[in-house]
Amino acid sequence: MSDDSGGQKSTTNAGAGAGTARPAPATHDGTGDAGAPGGRRLSSGIVVLSSVVGGISLTTGALLAATSLFGYAAGAWVSPEALSPGLIGAAMAGVAPALFTVGRARVWEDVRSLVIPLVIVLVGLFTVSLLNGGTLQAAEGGPLFLALFSLGWVATLGLLALGAVGCLAAQYRTPAGRRDGAPDASAGGLPAVPMPGWSKPPLAVVGSGWFGIGAGLLVFPGFWGALVPWTVNRADAQGLGVWALALGVGVLGALAEDDLTRVRPALRAVPVVALSVAVVLAVHLRTVDWTSGPGISLLALVTGLFATGVSGRALLSRALRGSAASPANDPAGPGPVGPPGGNGGRATTDSRR
Repeated sequence: MSDDSGGQKSTTNAGAGAGTARPAPATHDGTGDAGAPGGRRLSSGIVVLSSVVGGISLTTGALLAATSLFGYAAGAWVSPEALSPGLIGAAMAGVAPALFTVGRARVWEDVRSLVIPLVIVLVGLFTVSLLNGGTLQAAEGGPLFLALFSLGWVATLGLLALGAVGCLAAQYRTPAGRRDGAPDASAGGLPAVPMPGWSKPPLAVVGSGWFGIGAGLLVFPGFWGALVPWTVNRADAQGLGVWALALGVGVLGALAEDDLTRVRPALRAVPVVALSVAVVLAVHLRTVDWTSGPGISLLALVTGLFATGVSGRALLSRALRGSAASPANDPAGPGPVGPPGGNGGRATTDSRR
């Protein structure tokens, strides 16, 4: 006799697969609550700060870059050449689009590789402006527009730097979510995508190069500024050093994360910054001593920065496409879902049929 009480004696392979508990892949589950798995809930202060800085960076950076393209040095301080303020403006405008996407994340860990370098830039540029106050356009008696621009530059940077430090401190006071023994995860239910082993050595070289050059220009501008392959003064050297240091911290931070899903906002910023900087360098091609060691190093670092962003986004897209397709192609995956009740929704085959 056949036992058809619930139809559970004879089941299809799909039904057996559905009834077997299988470990789910590690995902980035940022639910937005402090007690949720995936990390610290992203504070609203960080989101507002990123949006405000993004808007200011886009407009101010575009102004500095555009005037530099026409041969004018319109920076907050007096510069011997138009290239330095143009590069600072290109970096500001390049990072702005990525800053507008910070609000899409739900956990802090998904944006820290972008926000921490942002804080470094705000605090660093404000400090450099104060240390070189004698070279500001207002102090040098420059044109009225540039004098007012330099005063607004210092005042705005001061407010943003103070707000950035406060938002960062408040963010780290937000309780971390539970882990439940699973790896860290990002918002949106996306799987963790570790960096391939072959990508880590070149990433470490690019990050260390930017970090080392930035630290040298910032701390020892007299020595390292002389190695820049165009004419710079102390303020230029330190301003460029702040941006180089922030880029290095961002690349090395991404390497420490070892998860392409985590660093998506930074991956959006890196290639755009590299392209913006390359455009300004191309316009001022004759200004740079490309045959020197520093000129060749600069070309290699900008190229490496662009390659880092493009390859990272390509690897992430390919991994996410593979992850989205794998459940449908997994023969051991969950079987068809039947109506609720009876056997719990498992597909069954009656032996009498």
